[in-house]
Amino acid sequence: MTIVEVMDTTLRDGEQTTGVSFSEVEKLTIARLLLEDLKVNRIEVASARVSDGEFRAVKRITEWARKHNCLDRVEILGFVDKTVSLDWIEEAGGKVINLLTKGSLKHLQGQLRKTPDEHLTDIQFVIDEAEKRDIQVNVYLEDWSNGMLSSRDYVYYMIDYLSKANVRRIMLPDTLGILNPDQAYAFCKEMVDRYPGVHFDFHAHNDYDFSVANVYMALKVGVKGIHTTINGLGERAGNAPLASVLGMMNDHLKLPNSLEESNLTKVSRMVESFSGVRIPANKPLTGEYVFTQCSGVHADGDNKDNLYFNQLMPERFGRVRRYALGKTSGKANILKNLEELGIELTADDMKKVTQRVIELGDKKETVTTEDLPYIISDVLKSESTRENIKLLNYSLSLVRKMKPVASIRLQINEDTFFETAVGDGQYDAFMKALWKIYDRLGREHPVLTDYWVSIPPGGKTDALVETVITWDFKGQEFKTRGLDPDQTEAAIKATLKMLNIIENDEVKFKG
Repeated sequence: MTIVEVMDTTLRDGEQTTGVSFSEVEKLTIARLLLEDLKVNRIEVASARVSDGEFRAVKRITEWARKHNCLDRVEILGFVDKTVSLDWIEEAGGKVINLLTKGSLKHLQGQLRKTPDEHLTDIQFVIDEAEKRDIQVNVYLEDWSNGMLSSRDYVYYMIDYLSKANVRRIMLPDTLGILNPDQAYAFCKEMVDRYPGVHFDFHAHNDYDFSVANVYMALKVGVKGIHTTINGLGERAGNAPLASVLGMMNDHLKLPNSLEESNLTKVSRMVESFSGVRIPANKPLTGEYVFTQCSGVHADGDNKDNLYFNQLMPERFGRVRRYALGKTSGKANILKNLEELGIELTADDMKKVTQRVIELGDKKETVTTEDLPYIISDVLKSESTRENIKLLNYSLSLVRKMKPVASIRLQINEDTFFETAVGDGQYDAFMKALWKIYDRLGREHPVLTDYWVSIPPGGKTDALVETVITWDFKGQEFKTRGLDPDQTEAAIKATLKMLNIIENDEVKFKG
């Protein structure tokens, strides 16, 4: 069975995404990743005549492709402009032109103001010139979908002619993304049935979120090639995303293709970085959350018999399955993450850690696997300290060009104390208010000797913060830690632990 040809147009149509412009190095890098790592069959890398920078980028790609014997897989969009586009492509080292012709009568008359015969004469001139220069020709029928809706006789007239010309492929674009799946099926079937010997490509846009469904229908009726972009980049709502198309071809249509699934995520992330267009967290196959189970029920089912798995196993795409930690997660989610970290807990300790994860999940969207060792350490080391000193309330205020102010209400055994202080920072103001209470009571207090803050590797702005403070009290040094999404709150928690350790005499201080 003949494999489906995938032509990726990230570097041409994808670069037409608003705000996206790839540098020469980025274009070459993406071209190499597409051809070598993902193993797409063809790539469309640019439009002719765009700019000097575009010319240099194409030249670098074609030089690389020539050295690696894949120059015939590099394609450039050209126009029906006598020899202008051909001259540009030839000088840039290209050997394939994707010739943009008019696929609807409305476009022909409204934009070119020519008759069908005049347009075909101009097209034939470019085809003849390309043949003289040993440049292969594919033809785009721009606005073909509207042509099928409103001027079908014109479409047939064009393809009747082009199917007999020296053209390798005829490409059928849904330029404005107007087709629904039923129309895509019917129109593509008409093409394949009427012209069985022609290699048709289908080029979908995603304006109604139908691009992948329309590609599915086109492939179902026997279209031999389809066009995609990485991450669905493209003008307006973008093109059909390669990831979704690949999953659909492999798992639903079972169509043979040359693509390497395992490199999909790597290429997707690289294009995300170069384009500056973030991948939605829930985007199929490539989004951050798509292989993450959040519900504790799902994790429990996976533990027992992989009950919530489907064919889209993350390992196929260079990913791993994760189990989110947060207020909706249960013991099963935590167990999955502990297995990944190689940590075992007793049933009682697991209960304590689960409760703390739920509490922290109320404060931040996601508790990560990297957060988990911090949480375990914090929970298990806190359990042995009795809380004779409690912080009932506190308020921290920070105003520009004014020193921070802290107000605290502290309970020591059965007595309650209130104090306010100004400091050089919020934590400093808190500590000064605290020591005012201790000074009033004639209590000794330790000296802070070191203050260390860390977040888990890869932590984001909402990451858990671990604050470890070293204290000296009566010549004895000891450390306490606090854990919270807020750095100041973490430091305050570490401080309260210190007060209770001293209060309970859990460190044998020298008198």
